[in-house]
Amino acid sequence: MIVGVPKEIKVREYRVGMVPGFVRALTSRGHQVLVQKGAGLGSFISDDDYVAAGATMIETADEVWKRAEMIVKVKEPLAEEYERIQTGQTIYTFFHLAAVPALAKVLVEKKVTSIAYETIQLPNGSLPLLKPMSEVAGRLAVQVGAMSLFREKGGKGILLGGVPGVRRGRVTVIGGGAVGTNAAKMALGLGAEVTILDTNLERLGYLDDIFGGRVTTLFSNQHNIHRSVVESDLVVGAVLIPGAAAPKLVTEAMLKEMGEGSVVVDVAVDQGGCIETCVPTTHENPTFIKHGVVHYCVANMPGAVAQTSTYALNNATEPYGIKLAQLGAIEAIQSDKPLALGVNTYNGAVTYEAVATSLGMPYTPLAEALAGKVRA
Repeated sequence: MIVGVPKEIKVREYRVGMVPGFVRALTSRGHQVLVQKGAGLGSFISDDDYVAAGATMIETADEVWKRAEMIVKVKEPLAEEYERIQTGQTIYTFFHLAAVPALAKVLVEKKVTSIAYETIQLPNGSLPLLKPMSEVAGRLAVQVGAMSLFREKGGKGILLGGVPGVRRGRVTVIGGGAVGTNAAKMALGLGAEVTILDTNLERLGYLDDIFGGRVTTLFSNQHNIHRSVVESDLVVGAVLIPGAAAPKLVTEAMLKEMGEGSVVVDVAVDQGGCIETCVPTTHENPTFIKHGVVHYCVANMPGAVAQTSTYALNNATEPYGIKLAQLGAIEAIQSDKPLALGVNTYNGAVTYEAVATSLGMPYTPLAEALAGKVRA
């Protein structure tokens, strides 16, 4: 198989879809890997590193997209990449299609096999390819939140850990999954008062146990969210429904009750955000202030720590990528149920129900799409 790795073009996205080890795993099995020149520089991976792993270096993104049977990326294709997508191509990356209806339309029209990292799911419900980036994003959320609390950034001027004789910062984390757990770890490590909300009582029990009772765990309902949010200095939105748009759990009315200079960090912004007032921002202009509250809503947070993020992501994506190359997309999908759950579009159909529902598009079960039965 010919596998292509174009350079990421999202604003200040320094990650890359494949590291040399992943490239070597494919080239040693007889596959050809086309890497755009300079694709790895943001993660401190040189072109020479790729050549040593057996890659063929390509001058332009246009040529990579044109020649590759499968594209391996980090972020979803942007508008300027739509025309580069080839009919019938396989694309293996983060998509978050519920928040990008225009891209979903292109993938359907071009009959792309889109395999989304964020919906590959194991039998226990875990999301193995999303997990490493969730861990990074959760830890970063508290770091950037703590900095956004600086007075010069528009924040309250509160140190999360406080000092003797002065209260600690109050942090609320909405969602107790990988993002929320890692956010809580960081907030606790800084000495903050931490509250975690989730609808899963078993998960809350687990969190109470692993944190030794040092965090407050609350069942996530409107009353508890409202009370926790308005009393907080920093709120981290860490809600995920695989493939679907995030629910708006923190309303604009709640934001208006928060103290001036409070901070919200919406890690769910990739899926539309769980904080009503949040809109996507970039690393160049990461924050804005509304109702006196500092909003941090960068849609590719892990890209800021590209070395850590790239290698962590590749550790998870490589095994499935090898299977796709070895067997071809169709056989790999049919032989691996978790991988099949990653298929968001195939042969002109939307094959992930939550994505179809969020976008108001027809849903075709994957088995029917594989059989050529596309529902209009």
